[in-house]
Amino acid sequence: MPENKLEQYIRQRREHKDLLLMTHIVLGYPSFDDSLRVVESMVEAGVDLMELQIPFSEPMADGPVILKANSDALSHGARVEKSFELAEQIVQRFDIPFVFMTYYNILFRHGVEKFVDEMAAIGIQGAIIPDLPPEEGEEYLAAMQRHDMAPIHIFTPNSSDERMQLLSERSAGMIYAVARKGVTGKETTFSDDLGDYLARCRAATSLPLALGFGVKSHDDLDFIRGKADIAVVGSETIRVLERDGVDGVAPFIEALQA
Repeated sequence: MPENKLEQYIRQRREHKDLLLMTHIVLGYPSFDDSLRVVESMVEAGVDLMELQIPFSEPMADGPVILKANSDALSHGARVEKSFELAEQIVQRFDIPFVFMTYYNILFRHGVEKFVDEMAAIGIQGAIIPDLPPEEGEEYLAAMQRHDMAPIHIFTPNSSDERMQLLSERSAGMIYAVARKGVTGKETTFSDDLGDYLARCRAATSLPLALGFGVKSHDDLDFIRGKADIAVVGSETIRVLERDGVDGVAPFIEALQA
């Protein structure tokens, strides 16, 4: 796919910063007002881009921390329409790119083209749909390309080189490399094996490379620096939010990047 505006932003930002930071929030968790305050704290603390997760009842790629956040958000009324309303407020208020993360059942129930059209209308720049392989996503991919939006696919340690190349060809904006097998939030070993895997990811795509799953400390970011373009921190920010409240989020983000 041709270079789109999300990729252009990442490349321009990388000229001034050796590793970008992408964080992840669950819309409506712990409440809609708190979601907005968390985004504000993260942007003020220097986050470069952000995933906004539309809650789903069976988030199969997510571990217990994000699973609980999804469940709590849904119990507080976080439906698709309400998530879009909050996302629109966020995009209008903050001058960084935002991408949606959710699961294909939500697009299917909403109508794939309608969902993508509404994403474009509120200024969302891309989406991560972890359970939609490109072979089954022709309608989604065509709609995303029509709006110059980034369908972001996922590399895993189990992906063959051929599979990585196919995923790269069907992606735009960036590639999301997961640091290990399994779900989000578990312990990741930052080791030579991970470095070798990232080198394989680099060889398979010319797109900017984001690394997530288990990234939670300043040392982790130091390991990733030079091997990927973006570090993704998800579950740990939710743990901080649960432990220290909204006021704990900005100090955590600042310490990560210190």
